This record gives sequence, structure tokens and C-alpha cells, in this order.
Amino acid sequence: MATNLEGNKIVAAVLTAGVTFGLAGVIGRLVVHPTMPHETAMVVPGEATAAPTPAAAPALDPITPLLANADVAKGQQLVQRQCASCHTFNEGGRAAVGPNLYGIIGNHHAHMEGFNYSPALRGMAEKPWTYEELNAWIHSPRAYAPGNRMSFAGVSNAQQRADIIAYLRSISPSAPAP
Repeated sequence: MATNLEGNKIVAAVLTAGVTFGLAGVIGRLVVHPTMPHETAMVVPGEATAAPTPAAAPALDPITPLLANADVAKGQQLVQRQCASCHTFNEGGRAAVGPNLYGIIGNHHAHMEGFNYSPALRGMAEKPWTYEELNAWIHSPRAYAPGNRMSFAGVSNAQQRADIIAYLRSISPSAPAP
């Protein structure tokens, strides 16, 4: 009499796959040592969560003294390399991923009509973009306005930030003197 072992083979295959995946996970954790995030990556609407308290950002040195020797051409090169994929800089230019930045200095946050700013920047809508405000923003957008949607990490070099701000001043007709 022939015995049908097909059912046993299927169960054995499922169990073998489960054991293999389990062992792969254990070995992977031993080799890689993953770090778990300290905050949730996604918020489910309606779910109550405690708002994380932002860490105090280190105080930046004033940018105004560096503006005296800032290089507009270098600033333009930096802007073209780091910012132009998301922003436009011409008068009356359209919004891209980010808003047009023509005339930004002296203008207020969330200045471009019709652009969908994040709540973090809409909350600062009436605050003007000063040289020091731009310095803090360019240094670290996430630290300046926690919760904004800009994915740019920032520019740590103070002279490069001064060059960028000098370029932005050159395309801001109503910018105050530094």
C-alpha cells in the first residue's frame, strides 16, 4: 500500500522556512547590532502621543561679521549645487519642491502665496527672515523649525553660510544693510 507523504512534505517545508528565517534574524542582529529609534517614525492620526521635547540647539556665532567678506559668486555656486534642485531664485519664479527665494531677506517666513508650507513654518508666517534667522535656518532647518518638511541637513561651515546669505541678499532688492 503506497503512503501519501505530500502533506508531511508541505508541513516540513513551512517549518524549515520558519526556522531558517528565525535563525537569519538572530544571526543578523548579532552581526549588525541595530539601533532602535527613540521616537516614532510615523504618527497615526487620532493616536495620542507625547510630543518629543527638542534638544536645545547650540548657539551659533553671529553671521553678520562674516558678511563683510562674503563672496556672492561662491554663494551662488553653493546655492546652485545645494538648493537649486528644490528652489528657484528668479524674480517671479515658480515654486518647485520649495518656494521661490527671490527677495527672501527682509521678507516674512511663509512669504510665497499659494505654497503649501509646513505647519512649523506657517506658525512663523509673520516673522521676518533676518540675516541671523537665515543663518540658523541654513545651519540646520530641522533644529530651526522642528517638524518642517525640508529634508536638507544644513551647512555647518559658517563662511559658506555667509556666502549663501550674501547671494540671497544680492537677489533681495529690499534687504536691509547687514
